[in-house]
Amino acid sequence: MSLNSPLIDWRDRRVWIIGASSGIGAALARALLARGARVAVSARREEALSALVERGGHALVLPFDVNDAAKLAQAEHTLVETWGGYDLVVYMAGDYTPMQVGEFKLARAQELLNTNLRGALNALAVVLPRLLLARRGAIALVASVAGYRGLPQSLVYGPTKAALINLSEALYLELRPHGIEVFLINPGFVATPLTAGNRFTMPALISAERAAAEIIRGFAHGRFEIHFPRRFTGWLKVLRLLPYAWYFPLVRRLTRG
Repeated sequence: MSLNSPLIDWRDRRVWIIGASSGIGAALARALLARGARVAVSARREEALSALVERGGHALVLPFDVNDAAKLAQAEHTLVETWGGYDLVVYMAGDYTPMQVGEFKLARAQELLNTNLRGALNALAVVLPRLLLARRGAIALVASVAGYRGLPQSLVYGPTKAALINLSEALYLELRPHGIEVFLINPGFVATPLTAGNRFTMPALISAERAAAEIIRGFAHGRFEIHFPRRFTGWLKVLRLLPYAWYFPLVRRLTRG
């Protein structure tokens, strides 16, 4: 069942990807540019964003740090002045460090919280008023299957993604009656610079390009939650339903070693 209107024709659709300098964000930007979309790309690293523009297509480079609310608002103003608005905003910015209790560092935990959650709130504070005024458009938040339930080595990353899942659900309930679509994107393991440092085997690992293709497919089907690869995320959804008395022993056994 489609909970959103399918997004199929990308020609001249105005897309703003926040967190597009590498990984899934860069792959999604390239894929949408190839489909004729106008794509505004944002991240801290301007040189990486400029490389996307050099490949051709209708791209706009808007560099900023998601923790700088003033610069984010300035970028949004520039985007509106240039293109007259936007049809889809994708919050892709994310930070990741595997962390266990013996490795807990408050400063690093706050960095993860700032990028993964507070940055998303900064973006929403800017785009929601304009979308509500227009009574059209779409928002996509990129969380993770790590937000489904508590997992080892995900002491801070997992909770920030769980918050984004909850936030997306709340946004859908409130925005859909106003004609605004909300998409929740929950990737499994994707080969990116952030996951390259993992010290454990990543099951069902896929490329950033495959992840981008899955996201575009999810948009085309109008899905609220776009999760992939399904051969992995399907099992995690089953684990999500288990009572704690079954869940904790099973996860300990599956992640041992």
